[in-house]
Amino acid sequence: MAASFWTQANALLRKNLIFQKRNRKTSIRIIVYPIILCVLLVLIQSLINNELHKSKYKCGCTCVDKNGNGSCETVCGIQYSTLDQVDSCSVPSPFEWPVLLQVPRPEYRAVQNSFDTFAGLPEKSCRDSESCPATVLFTGGNESLANSLAANLFTNVASSNLSDYLSAFSELIPGTDTVSGDTQFIDPAFIYGRPIYTNQPQCISNSNREFSFKIDTVTMQEDLECVRGLPLWRRSSSDVNDELFKGYRKGNAEMMINEVMSAYDFLETDDRNFHVNVWYNSTYQNTSVWDTTPGLLRVLRSINIVSNAYLQFLKGSGVKVLFEFTKEMPKIATQLSFDFSSLLGPLFFKWVIELLLPVILTYLVYEKQHKLKIMMKMHGLEDGAYWAISYAYFLLLSTAYVVFFMVFGSLIGLKFFKLNDYSIQFVFYFTYVNLQIVLAFLATTFFSDVKTAEAIAYIYIFGTGFVGGYLLPSFIQDTSFPKNWLIVMELLPAFSLYRGLYELSQYSFSGDYMGTHGMQWTDLSDHLNGMKDVLIIIVAEWLILLPFAYYIDRTASRGNISMKGLFSVLQRFLTKKSISTQRSESGKVFIEMEKPDVIREREVVEHSLLESRTSHAVICDNLKKVYSGKDGNKDKFAVKGVSIALQSGECFGLLGPNGAGKTSLINMMIGLVKPTSGNTFVQGLNIQTEKDKVYSSMGVCPQNDMLWEMLTGREHLMFYGRLKNLKGEALMQAVAESLRSVNLFHGGIADKFVGKYSGGMKRRLSVAISLIGDPKVVYMDEPSTGLDPASRNNLWNVVKQAKQNRAIILTTHSMEEAEVLCDRLGIIVDGSLQCIGNPKELKARFGGYYVLTMATSTNEEHEVEVLVNKLSPNAKKIYHVSGTQKFELPKQEVRIADVFLAVKDAKSKFSVQAWALSDTTMEDVFIKVAKEAGSI
Repeated sequence: MAASFWTQANALLRKNLIFQKRNRKTSIRIIVYPIILCVLLVLIQSLINNELHKSKYKCGCTCVDKNGNGSCETVCGIQYSTLDQVDSCSVPSPFEWPVLLQVPRPEYRAVQNSFDTFAGLPEKSCRDSESCPATVLFTGGNESLANSLAANLFTNVASSNLSDYLSAFSELIPGTDTVSGDTQFIDPAFIYGRPIYTNQPQCISNSNREFSFKIDTVTMQEDLECVRGLPLWRRSSSDVNDELFKGYRKGNAEMMINEVMSAYDFLETDDRNFHVNVWYNSTYQNTSVWDTTPGLLRVLRSINIVSNAYLQFLKGSGVKVLFEFTKEMPKIATQLSFDFSSLLGPLFFKWVIELLLPVILTYLVYEKQHKLKIMMKMHGLEDGAYWAISYAYFLLLSTAYVVFFMVFGSLIGLKFFKLNDYSIQFVFYFTYVNLQIVLAFLATTFFSDVKTAEAIAYIYIFGTGFVGGYLLPSFIQDTSFPKNWLIVMELLPAFSLYRGLYELSQYSFSGDYMGTHGMQWTDLSDHLNGMKDVLIIIVAEWLILLPFAYYIDRTASRGNISMKGLFSVLQRFLTKKSISTQRSESGKVFIEMEKPDVIREREVVEHSLLESRTSHAVICDNLKKVYSGKDGNKDKFAVKGVSIALQSGECFGLLGPNGAGKTSLINMMIGLVKPTSGNTFVQGLNIQTEKDKVYSSMGVCPQNDMLWEMLTGREHLMFYGRLKNLKGEALMQAVAESLRSVNLFHGGIADKFVGKYSGGMKRRLSVAISLIGDPKVVYMDEPSTGLDPASRNNLWNVVKQAKQNRAIILTTHSMEEAEVLCDRLGIIVDGSLQCIGNPKELKARFGGYYVLTMATSTNEEHEVEVLVNKLSPNAKKIYHVSGTQKFELPKQEVRIADVFLAVKDAKSKFSVQAWALSDTTMEDVFIKVAKEAGSI
């Protein structure tokens, strides 16, 4: 009776848990890795916090005599702080700052050069006197209208009263060449000592002035310089784009060629429609590799001046929209902090999560490389049970791993875990580890070596980490980068993992900086938040790849990855045929050359297939295997139409020289290799379409031992016994009897790791595995290889006892073993069955002669030949070297007594050094059949 799904699942789960227990060192290393990483981040964070908590980073304070009585009262605020201290100060009433235009520095403003010939640019000599104008490019569909609008961009303003500098600057169009900050609490343009520019069509000699302004109670002085705004017409937006690109700041100021202040494309603007594109220089943002918070862009004033230009075009020069100031929201006092874990989280934590991929992959590839999965399937383990338990086992380990990672990270205080909603983190990690497990199953199909799989997995993990860390943040922050292309990149699971971690890190970084929480479920509705898209991609890929990986795994285990497998399940329901109608219609090649005993065996097979219920345990029906030729070589016929019928209680020996096709025939009989034509039936079941049912009543002892080195001999037998539906006391008794039968029970051998077994001990264990559970059909491929004589004889007794109620198919190169164990023998040469019968029949048919061996001196060889010819006129010399000759004497022509008398007489006539007379052995039969087949 076949084991149920739950019985198979129980067996596999127990085996996996034992294997996990034995590999606890690996498990500890996997767990220690994120612990070390998190602790390292905490230590670095502590060092950073200790530095940031020093007084030079705390809000500046001073002593102020508020009452005028000489008493000192400590007052803190931005006005008493250095640039390193202002971020920690409270700002209950933020300052109002003029809206500035971003102006290029004098030495980088666009000029003529020898490389480019852009029209209207000033001579390069103006850079020496720092008098170069700030260029503004413009284009549009209506050139005359565009020129009118460009003329209104910069207008001369009468000398303004700078005591009210905010009001004055709203008309003067102020600008700066400093880098912007990431807040408006302090504008760097008024702190760093660079001048404030006023942008006008022409600068007069007395246009440079000074103005003063107050920050709280502190009065500050600032230089005000005029810069000429130079609007230049270009024919098209592509020309503008080309000129802007060539003036782009390429990493540092020295590599800047010609920097343009701004550019406008008026498109289809007319007196009823205002439509304009604005170009601006984004390299002035205060961003760096270590600071992922985008700086503010000075775009507002650019939009304001072009809007005013259009209003003046419509309503006259007196109409303007005055833009006086901008200001931040109020801010409480904060402790300056820098969340290092959130900054490095996307890369480091990606490596932590993906560390499970090579672990799962190597486990699966190990079973594939050592053919352990095939061995389990041949002993009754179905694909459904294997997948269900393996998947659940890896999912349990992965879930425990990520939960431990989250909990530990939170306990030691990493803001990445503490600030973001735990349920979002768990859902994200849980969905990804599901996808990661499916990827491991899918990748296993394409690897056959553990070291290669592990190396490729680590290259994938670290390679995608560095590529993702280099590309994705810039693409995400660039609002002009198409969102659809981001989604395409995130189809690669490693990039989707990085994107999700990046979003979590951004929210935790901002939450720590602003003193708020991190990502919440409501944040997923934000169109700038990519977590929702990532979750959809991960779940969709998981649901799509899961059935695909299952199909690939099943078809690969059959050795046939093709589209035909998609229809195999449907075909089973549509083609319910009897054994007789399933028989291959492949013709009968080589039948005219077959021997009578082989033809009789084929007739037995044909007759059995026509019966509704056959008494044969195994039927091989005209099995053929052809390997297609490559690179111009011919097709290779490995097996040429072999037909065999085996009764229950029979041990059938399959003999043949190396390369004769024995392994290919056995692999087709047990379903490992799909035949080119023909079929095999076990207990009336088709091995091709009913493999799972066949395997539940089959045992296999492979040529190479397929064993887990970290399991004991007893644990192997317990596992395979459960697969054969043995339970409780019956299981324990069967295991003990199997161990005793192969001499592995005593001396603690049964409870030693198989990795410490000798070759002979492993061989005996493989035989015990093939026989446990009382299988009805057993395949043994050279079971006694590597055994000492005593162990071999004991093994023969085990096989003799086992064949009483089952069919055994055995391959061997030991003729002695074949004679002792096999009821019938078949010799296969060059893919064809040459003869079949019991050992006595074969020796009688192919060995109807005695072998006479005689050694003399070389000059007496002729006398020996004369002697032999007198004994048997049809004698045949089969061996001759240096006086030693060997002859075959037909039994019907000679008597043994006559041979003895003739040799006695010969000794009196010439010197006989040695002689022997022997009957035919199976070895002689084997050699003769192989030679005859080879000559044919």
